[in-house]
Amino acid sequence: MRTLPDAIRALLPAEYQQFRVKTRNWMLQLYFDDPRLHYEVWNLGSRGPFPGGSMEVGLHFESKDKALNQRLLQANIRHMIELKVTLGESWIAEDWDKGWTKVYTLIPKPKFSEADLNNVSAQLAEAIVFLEPIRREVD
Repeated sequence: MRTLPDAIRALLPAEYQQFRVKTRNWMLQLYFDDPRLHYEVWNLGSRGPFPGGSMEVGLHFESKDKALNQRLLQANIRHMIELKVTLGESWIAEDWDKGWTKVYTLIPKPKFSEADLNNVSAQLAEAIVFLEPIRREVD
């Protein structure tokens, strides 16, 4: 998780390279202005649909303002066809816990090799380029 920020930053256009980072052993959060509205890579361990475990890659809306979370979710739902064409069919936009919402995909848990680092970094960088303009339009 600690090596992902630099790898992601290198793949982003200059306008999106100035994110802030929060890491834990099992999770990485990247955000621009509000840490409650963050991109996340979350190692779910053995949970999820994939044998050997899953990892979530996405954008979480965890504001205390539930209405803001809903506006952000609805804005992404309006772009869902384009989102799935750009980022992949497996992307989901949904309500979550505590009034939070998120837009995400699940991927097989990587082995944490260089190839896996490159793959996860590329997926999140592509998601940021697509999703951040939508987030900024609403926020």
